[in-house]
Amino acid sequence: MPLPPCSFLNSIPLKPISPSSSLSAMNGCCGPQCDGAAHIQAVIFDLDGTLLDTEKVTKDVLKEFLEKYGKVIDREQEDKRLGISQLEAAIAVIKEYDLPLTPQQFIDEISPIYKERWPTAKPLPGVTRLMKHLQKHGVPFALASNSKKENVDAKISYHQGWKENFAAVLGSDQVKSGKPSPDLFLEAAKRMGVDAAHCLVIEDSLVGVRAANAAGMKVVAVPSQSEADYASIADSVLHSLLEFQPELWDLPPFEDWVDSALPIEPIYASGLFSNGFLCEAEDDEPCTFPNQVWGLYFGWAKLNTDGIFKVLVGVGRGHRTCTAKRKIKPWIIDDSDGHIADQHMQISLVGFIRGLNKETLMDLEVEEEKSIASASLDLPMFLHHTRAPLFP
Repeated sequence: MPLPPCSFLNSIPLKPISPSSSLSAMNGCCGPQCDGAAHIQAVIFDLDGTLLDTEKVTKDVLKEFLEKYGKVIDREQEDKRLGISQLEAAIAVIKEYDLPLTPQQFIDEISPIYKERWPTAKPLPGVTRLMKHLQKHGVPFALASNSKKENVDAKISYHQGWKENFAAVLGSDQVKSGKPSPDLFLEAAKRMGVDAAHCLVIEDSLVGVRAANAAGMKVVAVPSQSEADYASIADSVLHSLLEFQPELWDLPPFEDWVDSALPIEPIYASGLFSNGFLCEAEDDEPCTFPNQVWGLYFGWAKLNTDGIFKVLVGVGRGHRTCTAKRKIKPWIIDDSDGHIADQHMQISLVGFIRGLNKETLMDLEVEEEKSIASASLDLPMFLHHTRAPLFP
């Protein structure tokens, strides 16, 4: 039975789950425990919005492109097109904005601009960690994207070791039909020599989730935008891959937690102003983290007058509403002098504590998490970030 709207947002586990934990601890009722744990032997990733933070790049390019024709981007409408093929997107954009172009002319004009921005697209939270984990334990993983193969190869070429570590890399032009057809995922499974029933797909778009369903595969959705629809068609819905629990899919568990903290690759935000809730997560604001940053993190905050401080950061909903925009809330640790008030701030997140369950940022009591953050930031693995260039 489908979950009620926004219920997947309340299904994130508060703490990492050990391999001996019951499957009843899985996110919500849409996880693998509903029909027995799936014995997963291989993983298939989508690329854009799942492994790489290309969605903001795509929207920024389209925004600039449309401005040349006197048009204003409809970001909500563009969210609905996530995951579709390049040609389908071109046809839809031309119709939506009444552009004086053929689909091929649109593709020819905008593609070089996209390619210029691809080197700036960074791996999303938890991606590098999961790929290294699968490689370490000999679990094959493939890449299946609705982009053309030459574009897929170009995007992953900027990330050392990616191309070599995928058991297969596929673009939509290598199969009869792209997503939501199952062809891409079935071909990836075939190339890995694994039955479709034993493959786990990780996707960010509804188009991709539907393709995984059609292929008869298990699917974890990590949405690029808030979509309650995912809850009824995905086996599990997460805010980010930092919340992924391999043992729930009969895969080896992670072993990289340090007490109650998870080291992560630094995630940066700038342009913040510390007046309580820092900012809403609008796509065109410089302060935003990737959409997949959600939960309680810790790291370092650089204030405009008082140097660098330890900080606990909550990213989530400010109030109990499905439509409320994501907000960012900092707590400067041991801020007895009120350093945080009315200051501009840069933040470097270096550790993850937990996702948010039913709490909003207004609900949170964070004394325990502040203690975890403070103790963790004294450890060399987190402290060393202050000796490197802290903010790029």
